[in-house]
Amino acid sequence: MEKVGNIKDPSVLVIGCFHGDEPQGEFLIKEYLKINPNTGLVFIPRLNSESTRVNKNGVDLNRNFPTANWKESGRDNYYGGSAPASEEETKFVIKTVEKYNPRIILTLHAPYKIVNYDGESELVKEVAAKISEIIKYPVQKDIGYPTPGSFGTWAGVERNIATITLELDDEVDVELLKEPVFKIFEMLEKY
Repeated sequence: MEKVGNIKDPSVLVIGCFHGDEPQGEFLIKEYLKINPNTGLVFIPRLNSESTRVNKNGVDLNRNFPTANWKESGRDNYYGGSAPASEEETKFVIKTVEKYNPRIILTLHAPYKIVNYDGESELVKEVAAKISEIIKYPVQKDIGYPTPGSFGTWAGVERNIATITLELDDEVDVELLKEPVFKIFEMLEKY
């Protein structure tokens, strides 16, 4: 699942397709790796192998993390599973974070056209501002609705890893996102 370039001490992890119906991240990561196979970033191009928001078990992977605010909910598109970290994909992400110990994590989602961040470190605010400058989306700390068991809470708030969610515009041709997103990846290479 993970794609690692020529790296000894990676400091940035980039994850695409937490939600299978948000394919922009996978496309952009794979295109970037074609021209930068020796990247210093760690990529998970597609976390969710399904083409729907939820995984094969009907679980929203972005609500399945073992956070203090995780709770079981009804079976809908935000269902966090029967227990925290019940899903193989969630366990894989946790192991990947433990293996690489990244300073920064970027997840690629759609469609809100914002740069959302979790945590209070100066690093997360700095990186979110730089991403916003490149892609011209506003920075927004709060996504605007409750997110129990979210990856951002698990990584950004509870582990103090600079965690940024880039919500891409799903109404534009993904080819038009290559230039700004590649600039973001190149900027992250310097961390």
